[in-house]
Amino acid sequence: MSDNKNLNSLSEIIKDEINKYEKKINTTSVGQVVSVGDCIATIYGLDEAMYGELIEFPNNNYGMVMNIEEDSIGVALFGNEISIKEGDICNRTNKVTSVPVGDAMLGRVVNSLGEPIDGLGKIETNEYRPIEMPAPKIMDRQSVKQPLMTGIKAIDSMIPIGKGQRELIIGNRQTGKTALAIDTILNQKGKDVICVYCSIGQKNSSLAQIVSRLKRAGAMSYTVVVSSGAADPSPMQYIAPYSATSIAEYWEYRGKDVLIVYDDLSKHAVAYRTLCLLLRRSPGREAYPGDIFYIHSKLLERSCKLSSKLGGGSITALPIVETQAGDISAYIPTNIISITDGQLFLNDDMFNAGQRPAIDSGLSVSRVGSAAQYKVMKNVAKDLRMQLANYHEMLDFSRFGSDLDKSTQAILTHGEILLEVLKQKQYMPLSLAQEIVDIFVAQSGYLDDVEPSKVHHILKLLDNSIVSKENNIYEKINSTHEFSDEDKNFVLDLLTTIKNAVKTNEVNA
Repeated sequence: MSDNKNLNSLSEIIKDEINKYEKKINTTSVGQVVSVGDCIATIYGLDEAMYGELIEFPNNNYGMVMNIEEDSIGVALFGNEISIKEGDICNRTNKVTSVPVGDAMLGRVVNSLGEPIDGLGKIETNEYRPIEMPAPKIMDRQSVKQPLMTGIKAIDSMIPIGKGQRELIIGNRQTGKTALAIDTILNQKGKDVICVYCSIGQKNSSLAQIVSRLKRAGAMSYTVVVSSGAADPSPMQYIAPYSATSIAEYWEYRGKDVLIVYDDLSKHAVAYRTLCLLLRRSPGREAYPGDIFYIHSKLLERSCKLSSKLGGGSITALPIVETQAGDISAYIPTNIISITDGQLFLNDDMFNAGQRPAIDSGLSVSRVGSAAQYKVMKNVAKDLRMQLANYHEMLDFSRFGSDLDKSTQAILTHGEILLEVLKQKQYMPLSLAQEIVDIFVAQSGYLDDVEPSKVHHILKLLDNSIVSKENNIYEKINSTHEFSDEDKNFVLDLLTTIKNAVKTNEVNA
């Protein structure tokens, strides 16, 4: 009997100790790594962890909560997973993933967490902003009505972009998509527009060339570069555009105008697909997760023109998407086309034929349109798209016959000159006045008797002559956005003189 009593008392003591031990275990703020691999850690514990919360691991490593399940959570790792092993203890930070923001970010190249990667030292700022923020409500926005000049004739004349607009740049690989975005950044110099360039999945050598170009042009003083390279883990590539948008929102809510470039969202979608498959989420069409549309819409909806009550700041987004064989009806392109306010479609055939930028005026569109265009540009370029459409239609028709009447020949000649005038060298954005004059003389028909190969030479001579003889024409267009009939006649007379001089020199030669 005494032995049974001793056994019973011993079992009671053991049960009591087990209960006491279980009470000591704190699974709400401390967890244990169950498995780790491919930038994903499965954690037991952390019962009260929030979606998107930052989790701290040993050796100064961090991750973000992406999956919340019954017995565990899935964490996407930002750092080096080699230093994290099974059994490691991790802790909640009670903070959502955030990035540093502020004026100190200007001129810097940072990673997806806002940490400097340019070797220029620490960024001195104490302000942070969560990478995921709700988009402004409809009542907190106003309509897009101020133009954001790209310095590219084909865009500013036919597919204008407004401050607060989201304009997709879409096309095949190596057709000049990034070049358009970089030219637009270069053109914001002196226009009080802050620029954020977000590089997703690009080679480090390509990024280095872009940063070098921005530095040479003096554009880094108003630009932040957020980069997640091709060698970075998929979680870093996934959060890059959200971090870049949060950095941009700092200035937007202080009444500033910001331009943000996402280069490119095709690679961002691939990074998110990789992440979701590793987290064992159900795949959908083309193995993309079911919420792939949502992750891009919640990103792009943050770009808008804020109401006057909120300071009137804006974020203008230029997302870039790469197509395969020009297929704009593929899954990711159609998703982003439906989210954005228009698209700039870059045509492979036009690019290979030497028409650069290779903007297809038939497939490109701006849903904001002339509401975000200066009146002077609207008047000068109002028939440009129609004339180009007539040219392409007649060009296709002319291939079926050899004898063309004079009116058809005139349309073909005029269209060829228009396309030649719209050609523009990379990294050479033009002022509003230069664009107006070039498009005006092309529309006037005064260049139709000039060989296409000599068009740019004559336009350069015309530009130099206006600057030296009557520069107030340029100043008036740039400041008051007016181009009077008197100024137009002066430009046409000057053009006639230049054409005659060029012809005389050719004859003498």
